[in-house]
Amino acid sequence: MRIFSRKILVTLSIGFIGLLFGPLLQAQEYPADTARGKAVYQRDCQACHGAGGWGDGPEAQALTIAPTNFHRFSSFLKSDEELLRTIEHGVVFSPMHAWRGQLTDGEMQDAVAYIRLLSQQAR
Repeated sequence: MRIFSRKILVTLSIGFIGLLFGPLLQAQEYPADTARGKAVYQRDCQACHGAGGWGDGPEAQALTIAPTNFHRFSSFLKSDEELLRTIEHGVVFSPMHAWRGQLTDGEMQDAVAYIRLLSQQAR
């Protein structure tokens, strides 16, 4: 009886640990790549957000709402998930449209990785 109770306790403990740390252990399908992200950014984002991510792209002047400047502190505060959600679903009442269906999940993840790299660079 004592061995049976110990096995149940160990099983429950492992299950509990799995519930706590399982989400942290999930791996991406593949790691985000900044080189691929740069290509996506140059093709789809640079016209509004600018080559350096300062929100000064050639199409920015014509927009009623300025594109995000990725060097602002508020951009640093956003998690990768928030940036990914913005790319995926766009921003309501702004020129930032949804890219879901135009970019793959991998391309969006790569773009986020490149945006993070851009935000760390100075002019």
